[in-house]
Amino acid sequence: MDSGQDKPTAGERRPRSAVVVNPVKVADLDDFRRTVDGALTEAGWPQPMWFETTVEDPGRGQTEEAVKAGAEVVFACGGDGTVMACVTALAGSDVALAVLPQGTGNLLAANLGLSNDLAAGLEVAVERGMRRLDVGVVDDQCFAVMAGMGFDAQMLDSTSETTKKRIGWPAYIMGAAKHLRDRPMRVSLRIDDQPPLRRRARSVLVANVGRLQGGVRLLTDAEPDDGWLDVAVLTPRTLRHWLAMGWALIRRRGSVPRMEVFRARKVEIVSNRAQPRQLDGDLIEPGRALKAEIRPESLWLCVPRPERHPDLSVDADAAAERGERLVEDARRE
Repeated sequence: MDSGQDKPTAGERRPRSAVVVNPVKVADLDDFRRTVDGALTEAGWPQPMWFETTVEDPGRGQTEEAVKAGAEVVFACGGDGTVMACVTALAGSDVALAVLPQGTGNLLAANLGLSNDLAAGLEVAVERGMRRLDVGVVDDQCFAVMAGMGFDAQMLDSTSETTKKRIGWPAYIMGAAKHLRDRPMRVSLRIDDQPPLRRRARSVLVANVGRLQGGVRLLTDAEPDDGWLDVAVLTPRTLRHWLAMGWALIRRRGSVPRMEVFRARKVEIVSNRAQPRQLDGDLIEPGRALKAEIRPESLWLCVPRPERHPDLSVDADAAAERGERLVEDARRE
């Protein structure tokens, strides 16, 4: 797989690609398709194959079908559920994932610095900047950013789609406010083969990279290809604790109060009662346990900068500017 960042030269073969799109997330699918097809044609790429997700299959089956049809790059176009389904299908293969975020709060896109910028997502792909990333595995699903149990999933569950569409990621703050005073869960935390730790926690996050919605970097030492999961145990009990945590995250100086961080190849979290759970910002079935393990260097991802930088969003703004020119040139054709 090419790890360069420049566009292919005149004599270089351009990759075959496919777009796995959630039609519900796109306001005008025909216009969106014309834009993507035109930009890729302008970049010298063949016309992509198109696959639409369904309620029954949010993208995994479509991605597998695209790979069988010869796709070398798959564009995931939708929200967190679509991206996670594509990650699961592509993990362990040599087919690269590119993100064209169309949801209201895509976690992987946030870590790439792409927001909902279609032009930037296209440019990042055509420039062929590639990183081989670790993924986390929970049951038969993979996540690229983080899994969580407790408060973080409660927040997602309490944030309405209507509010997200209207104001974007700040809607999650409103969802979070509803649960700040909820009682903590009693958890047993087993890191690799060590004896279990017991905590009264509000949330346990298992992260491959450390950026949350709105660009907030929760885990400064989390790197996407270091072979480790970073496990954050959040233990605030009062509103004052929450405010102190929030201020520390905004300032990002020193440690974050009421947060312990561990590193693991595998982790098992067991709660005293069923808890809401999420993978990469997408809710999964509630449960008392969450077991995750790392699968090192399993996913090729199109990124703004391919070098081993802990922040995947480096150079995203410059890519967005170049992408705007690419889309404009395509529209003039």
